Amino acid sequence: MTATTPPSRAPARVEKTDDEWRSLLTDEQYRIARRHGTERAFTGRYWNHHEAGRYLCVCCGTPLFASPEKYESGSGWPSWWRPVDEANLVLRHDASHGMVRTEVLCAACDAHLGHVFDDGPPPSGLRYCINSASLRFEPQG
Repeated sequence: MTATTPPSRAPARVEKTDDEWRSLLTDEQYRIARRHGTERAFTGRYWNHHEAGRYLCVCCGTPLFASPEKYESGSGWPSWWRPVDEANLVLRHDASHGMVRTEVLCAACDAHLGHVFDDGPPPSGLRYCINSASLRFEPQG
């Protein structure tokens, strides 16, 4: 962190019952964000999206990613080389499906967003590979 970068704060917690989440989300959003599912590659709403703005958690509205850091990774999922604020994410070891990965969750509501890999572009070298169904886009302006 540089001297001009304000310190990060974790977002306020958002707690809802399972029934409340089900009533707020589509079936696909619920399956992915609340049940740790995934969408098929090249099928999500934002994998080929280039409009200026930011991407928020579909469950609670926490700002997660912004268009200037989005890039085409070729993976079929929207990808970013850094989040808006690292404090808005929780990273967790994931050994499911016969793979070892790092899961990315929303720090405010524990929504499953996707995974982060260390094969991204400079300057971070990271690829945040995120499900479109876990996001809501807010246009710039």
